[in-house]
Formats: sequence, C-alpha cells, structure tokens
Amino acid sequence: MEHTNSRSYMTGFIPYILGALLISAVGGFTTVLGPAFVKDLQLPYNNTTWTALAMATSTATLAPVLGKVLDVIGRRKTLLFGIAVFALGNGLTAMADSLWFMMLARFTVGVGTAAVAPVVLSYIVTSFPQEKVAKGFSFYMLISSAAVIFGPTAGGFMVKAYGWRIMMWLCTAASVLVFIICAFRKDREIFSKKSLLGFDGAGAFWVFVFFGLILCIPSFWQNFGITSPWFIVAAVLLIPAFLALYFTEKKANNPILQWSFMNRKPFILSVLALFLTQGLMQANMTNIIVFVNYTQPHNTVISGYAISIMYVGMSLGSVILGPLADRREPKWVLVFSLLLTGIGCGIMLLFTEVTSVLLLGASLGILGLGLGGNATVFMKVVLSGVPVETAGTGTGTYGLFRDLAAPFGVAVLVPLFTNGVANNIAMGKSVTKAALYSVRTLAIVEIIGVLLGIIIVLLLPTIYKNKGERL
Repeated sequence: MEHTNSRSYMTGFIPYILGALLISAVGGFTTVLGPAFVKDLQLPYNNTTWTALAMATSTATLAPVLGKVLDVIGRRKTLLFGIAVFALGNGLTAMADSLWFMMLARFTVGVGTAAVAPVVLSYIVTSFPQEKVAKGFSFYMLISSAAVIFGPTAGGFMVKAYGWRIMMWLCTAASVLVFIICAFRKDREIFSKKSLLGFDGAGAFWVFVFFGLILCIPSFWQNFGITSPWFIVAAVLLIPAFLALYFTEKKANNPILQWSFMNRKPFILSVLALFLTQGLMQANMTNIIVFVNYTQPHNTVISGYAISIMYVGMSLGSVILGPLADRREPKWVLVFSLLLTGIGCGIMLLFTEVTSVLLLGASLGILGLGLGGNATVFMKVVLSGVPVETAGTGTGTYGLFRDLAAPFGVAVLVPLFTNGVANNIAMGKSVTKAALYSVRTLAIVEIIGVLLGIIIVLLLPTIYKNKGERL
C-alpha cells in the first residue's frame, strides 16, 4: 500500500464508502430490532442488553485483530471478508428464534463491522493526501452519523408494516448487493502479500477475552448490581486476563497491540479525553428519554425529536469542524468542539418540569455538534503519521479504545441520573422535582468532565509547528 496524491484517491474510495454506508445504514435500521425481537418472543425487555452487548463485544475487541489481518492480506480481501460476514450475520438475525441464537447472530454482525471499519480508516490514512486526511475522516463520520438520523424511523416503519424478520432479510440483500459491487471493483493498492503463519493468535485470543470482560462489566453493573456474582466473577477474571495478555504480547514477535503505537502522547491523551467525553452521547440519549418520561409521561415523541436533532448536530460537526484540522492546529479545533459539548451539557441546567422540544433539541444538538467535531479530529490527531505497513493495526487499535469509551460513560452517567432520581424521591421530593434536581446534578458532573477533557487536549503535542508546515 502507498500514499497517493492523485485525484484517483476518491475514485478508489468508492468501495470503502459503500462498505461504511452499509454498516451505518443497517445499524440505523436495526436500532428498533432489540425491542421488536423481545416483544415477538415474549422475553423480558432487559434482554435487549445482551443482544447489544454481543455485537458491541465483537465490534470492539476484534477491531485490532482484524486490523492486523488487514496489514497481512490487504484492504480489498479484508473489506470483502467483512461485508460477507456482515451479510451472514444479518441473515442469521432474520432466522433467530431464541435469545442465544440472536446473540450469536449479532456477534457475527459485529465481526463484519470490526473488519470493515479499520479498512475504511486505513484507506483514508494511506491513500488520501496528508492535507486531506481530516476531510476524509469527516466524510466517514458524516456517513456514520447521517445514516442514523433517518434509520430508526425507517426501521420502525418497516417493522410495523412487515415485521422485523423481513427488515433483516432486506438488510441481508443490501449486504449481498454491496459485496457484489465491491467484488467487481479493483483496488490500486501496492501490497506485498504476506503469510498468516506466525500470526499472533494467542494475543488475539487474550485481546478478545480481556477487553470483552471490560465491556461486560458496565452491563453487569447496571443489570445485576455491583454485588452480583456476574459482576464479581467478571471483575476477578479481569486481573489474570490482563496478566495473560501482557506476557503474551511481550513475547510475541509481531503483537496485536503494538506498544510503539500506543505509547505516544497523541494516543494516550486522546483516549483519556475520549473516556471523559464520548460517553456523553449515549448517556444523554438515555437520560433525556428517562427525564421526559418522568416529567412529561404523556408526551412520548418529544425525546425522539430531540435525539434526531442530536444526530443532525453530529453530522454538521463532522463536516464543518472536522476539516478545519487540515488547515488549523487540531488541538485548538478540539478545544472549540469540546466547548460546544460543554455548552450542550450546560443547557441542561435550564431544563424545567415542562421542558420544550426546542430546549431539549438545543442541548442535544449543540452536544452533537461538538461530539461530531471532536470525534473526527481525534482520528486526525491519533492516526496522522501512522506507517503505511501498520495502518490496519493502528486504526483497529484506536477503534477498540474509542468503542470502549462510550459504554463506560453510560455506566457512570446513567446510574448517576437514575440513582439521583431515586434518592431525591426518597428525600420526599415529587417525581418531577426529583428528575429535575438529578438532571441538573448530571449536567454539572458532565461539564466538569468536559473541562478536564479540554485540559488534557491542551497537553497534546503540536502537529503544525509553523503555519503551513506539517509534521
């Protein structure tokens, strides 16, 4: 693989755009899958947690593993493999007749997603001109967030009209169609074919186990409690799993997790900032829905409108703020986007017992604008300068830590709000007053997290030493 500065880089990007669009569009449609599935099989609603966790586990933990595979067999083969597995997972989902079958199916979908995402990012890193890399990441984020704006609504209509199984067969057909289109397109990468002999299989196993446990812990905490056997077992197993991963990777000739990539200020500081801020999106979506249910129980659509506005904000943030990192120092763009995130959280302090959709939308929309910008620019900061021969490993490893950030934000911020409501009710406040006090406490905690994120960003090394000069 090699960098190219010709205009053909956009033509070569087409299969990867289609792959990213497929993953995002199907992801948007299937946001309604979990509730429809458990209702159809008459399962308790909380079982949607386990189908989501199955997919999240494979998507996050296998990203660095399949990124390493990408560096061995090349982009095109990895892309086709990912789309094929994604199609298989959607087909299995359409046939699922039990919770365990559905979890296996969604896990398979996650494997396909874990293969496609590093390929798309690797193409941007290795084939876009360096002065256009942030623009490429912005385009990727636009595709990812814009598909979610209409996806849940379209998926809801499809489920209501035809049922969730028909929806999943349509997703399978779309996956097969994209596979055929991509199979007939050539990739102009220059790639020295390598052998999978000597691949760090033990490291791949322990990466999956250790980070899988990390993802399970927040779900076990929220669903079973911190004193439950499930949580305790997962927490105890975390220590030996970490030691096994550490010593396995230390002895490996070509480890899955490359210390030289991770032991850099841009990576470490960016991951810390992500853990402080990226969880705000999913946590605030959940908390806004719960807040509206407490304060306006008869207004069931207002929170849905506000969440759609948030995704519009993310789309705008990715295309407006993201490309600025190609022309301005990225850490100052990050400071601005994080300030917007803080303003979005601050608006929550203005919520009342009858908060309008405009105020809810303003909070989540500005929050989304900031998150869309900083998610894009963080990719520029972390992945700029990654060697071509390890681009898959780098993008996969970054994807792993990025995907870990949101669940931990949810694990902290959602219980903070719901427990706060319960405590305020226990102190004698009405339900609406309790929700109002709790959401304002949540806003203060989130603003503090954003301010800490800004301090961390200011410690990032400068990428553009002088005007017009790039490292």
